[in-house]
Amino acid sequence: MKLVFATNNANKIKEVQALIPSHITLLSLADINCQEDIPETQPTIEGNAIQKAEYIKTHYGFDCFADDTGLEVEALNGAPGVFSARYAGLQRDASDNMNKLLDELKDSENRTAQFKTVIALSINNTIKTFTGICPGKITTEKHGTDGFGYDPVFKPEGYSKTFAEMPLAEKNSIGHRGKAVSLLIEHLNHL
Repeated sequence: MKLVFATNNANKIKEVQALIPSHITLLSLADINCQEDIPETQPTIEGNAIQKAEYIKTHYGFDCFADDTGLEVEALNGAPGVFSARYAGLQRDASDNMNKLLDELKDSENRTAQFKTVIALSINNTIKTFTGICPGKITTEKHGTDGFGYDPVFKPEGYSKTFAEMPLAEKNSIGHRGKAVSLLIEHLNHL
């Protein structure tokens, strides 16, 4: 089975490739010669994932899946949420995003947050979604050098390390994307 993972994010591809069973060939956007920016104009994480999957199916004809992920911070009424990648501006700079988040939370004792990933699978002319959530807390400063995005400031519930301090296998086993991908794989194994 061949599936396109509708992302240009090499870190996401690496994370998901480590989880996908060997009978599924994962293709990237580069593999199908998709150079354009896929629209992400929906007001929700789920909406963006569906929009991206439908775009690839419509324009390239491949069965595919797409994900969208957001960091939802309780003290910020769920922000940055759907705007996580461009929280500090259109430059989509992870360091700028983390600095803005830490600054906005500097006087807050409530540091409760969760990562949420929604994967939309477009296969056999149907769309199905899979959601993974990882609860945790925002740290007061950055810790660790692995991972990407907000990983250096997110400490999953029950752990003393941030995602950026964990080996990839550990992060995948407890993380939001790993949970959503597990649900996706379980579904694919029954097709």
